[in-house]
Amino acid sequence: MVDLNTRTEAIRLVAFDVDGVFSDGRIYYNSQGVETKAFHVHDGLGVQLLKKAGIITAIITGRQSAIVTKRMDELGIDYVYQACQDKWFTLQQLQKSLNIAAHQVAYMGDDLPDLACMQSVGLALAPANAHSRIRTAAHYVTRASAGDGAVREACDFILTVQQKLASLTAFFEVSDA
Repeated sequence: MVDLNTRTEAIRLVAFDVDGVFSDGRIYYNSQGVETKAFHVHDGLGVQLLKKAGIITAIITGRQSAIVTKRMDELGIDYVYQACQDKWFTLQQLQKSLNIAAHQVAYMGDDLPDLACMQSVGLALAPANAHSRIRTAAHYVTRASAGDGAVREACDFILTVQQKLASLTAFFEVSDA
């Protein structure tokens, strides 16, 4: 059995679901029927740190949303797949196109449509408030809930194990010089 650190050290691609991972899973509609969601700013920096570390990022979500398009564009997510009826197939195609093996992929999901992806990757991640079946399938469950910094926690975990977080965040610290 592969230990958690060994799994994490190999990661080159991190794919995320959106609703219930980046957001708290709630979908709001205003009086004109326009959808809104809330995204935690800490999650955004976590994704940007992954990218600075050379890790490829992807979104694979079952819903189509202009808000998701806008937010993921702001974050510079490398690959965004919306309205995916078969997330596992999409992930497999992405891995194939990038020539990345399954053990080099992390996937963060929160509910049953994410299960096949989580079972097929090297590192399965879930927020604290994910469905119980998903938490059981995960190699790492965050302490934070979805929409409340869970993505950032997962990103920091990966970068810490890969010994990249300290150098990436040193930029934000006051220099003694």
